[in-house]
Amino acid sequence: MNEQLFGPEGLSTSLKIIAVLSALSLLPAIVLTVTSFVRTIVVLSFVRQGIGAQETPPNQVLVGLAMFLTLFVMTPVMTEMKQSALDPYVAGQLTEVQAFEKALVPLRSFMLRHTRQADLALFYNATETPLPETPDDVSMRMAVPAYIVSELTTAFQMGVIVLLPFLVVDLAVASVLMSMGMMMVPPVTISLPIKLLLFVLVDGWNLLAGSLLKSYA
Repeated sequence: MNEQLFGPEGLSTSLKIIAVLSALSLLPAIVLTVTSFVRTIVVLSFVRQGIGAQETPPNQVLVGLAMFLTLFVMTPVMTEMKQSALDPYVAGQLTEVQAFEKALVPLRSFMLRHTRQADLALFYNATETPLPETPDDVSMRMAVPAYIVSELTTAFQMGVIVLLPFLVVDLAVASVLMSMGMMMVPPVTISLPIKLLLFVLVDGWNLLAGSLLKSYA
């Protein structure tokens, strides 16, 4: 039985196929959780909500932009994973398990750089596990949820900063309309063009993309 599952060079072909198919089925969840996608898509959603342009840009455009920004941010990490794990595995220098462990090192390092200590300690305290002495002692079981919580916290902090200028415009327009006795005019009718003009004048998309990229520098 063992000879059928494990050949002289590692897993058998059938197990490799099962492993690849399992990895492909988990790929969307992996992209959504252990990369910069979470922060990027949340901030982009806050921008659209702040402008109040309903479905403009469409969800497909926002997701596509978030995916390419994520690819740009994660390229150094993926390059390191390829050099340390994939290339040696293809060359026959590592087994499947060894290559997997090697690939996790740069990914875990990226996540821990952007994980708050309080969020990491939360999950260690929840499981009553002693705190790690070095980053290498942090397991993916602890790193992944702590990273996601930290990313959501950072995304909401950026979202508040993004929404404040739009909120000021909405309040100003509503105050002017009420002072002029035009209470029957929906404020969004006036505020939407003003917010779009403001966003265009400050080159909003360039500023937003630059801020997201610099937050991972």
